[in-house]
Amino acid sequence: MTDASSHTAAPQGWRAWLLAETPTSRMHARASAAYVGWLSFRSNTMAMIGLVILVALVLMALFAPLLAPHDPFAQNLANRLQPLGAEGHLLGTDSLGRDILSRLIYGSRITLYIVALVALIAPVAGLLVGTIAGYVGGWLDKVLMRITDIFLAFPRLVLALAFVAALGAGIENAVLAISLTAWPPYARMARAETLTIRSSDYISAIKLQGAGPLRIITRHIWPLCISSLIVRVTLDMAGIILAAAGLGFLGLGAQPPSPEWGAMISEGRRFILDHWWVATMPGLAIFTVSLAFNLIGDGLRDVLDPKAGE
Repeated sequence: MTDASSHTAAPQGWRAWLLAETPTSRMHARASAAYVGWLSFRSNTMAMIGLVILVALVLMALFAPLLAPHDPFAQNLANRLQPLGAEGHLLGTDSLGRDILSRLIYGSRITLYIVALVALIAPVAGLLVGTIAGYVGGWLDKVLMRITDIFLAFPRLVLALAFVAALGAGIENAVLAISLTAWPPYARMARAETLTIRSSDYISAIKLQGAGPLRIITRHIWPLCISSLIVRVTLDMAGIILAAAGLGFLGLGAQPPSPEWGAMISEGRRFILDHWWVATMPGLAIFTVSLAFNLIGDGLRDVLDPKAGE
């Protein structure tokens, strides 16, 4: 009885500590805020569905060699365009006899690779440009914002096509092109947040203590912009995935025989009437992952910015 009661009391003690109304330290306050945010996020059923899909995608990418039933690059022309479930191919085969399920599983690695790189490049660049423009102001603000407006004037995919045409086809160039077209919205958001924050009383107090612009921007303005940035990044992931798939569809992204989902749709469009599964399966994969990121983004918006969700 003693052991059982001690195991039961331990989680209750941690929960009480995390839900304490008066934090005892900075770490306690951060842990409490994170736990309360998780409880709010967990109560959103659709957001949890999106999280489950995303976790499944990550696990599928990590354990692709174990999960894929066939070699995604192995060709068998005698077994081409087999329907769903035929001869051990759960999702059928493509025009070269390659297993579609195996190629979708390995293609998740390319999707996560693109998403991760763009999420590291575009928001950081936008945050840097937006905070500098908002804090410094003057002619620098006007120059940076006019450059941002020029990028925003072009449709993302059209601008990405122009950059890829200049840089050359390939997955790395596609990532760079998408990043170059994705940063302007983050810059405008960061600038708006900075304009609100820089006139606050506590920024004035920090200036009186001798803090320079660099310290104020990095230590006091950036942390306040992060929550809005995270929500925007999550909601933009669907557009980034679609842009990457669009470049792959046009042959400007990942090059054959890479199992990139957009390139798989491009290959399957020739058989869409008679062999619909060749293009439909990667299309469903793109749809599912894009939906997952949108659901997670909505859930994070409700947690990090409750007023926006009302």
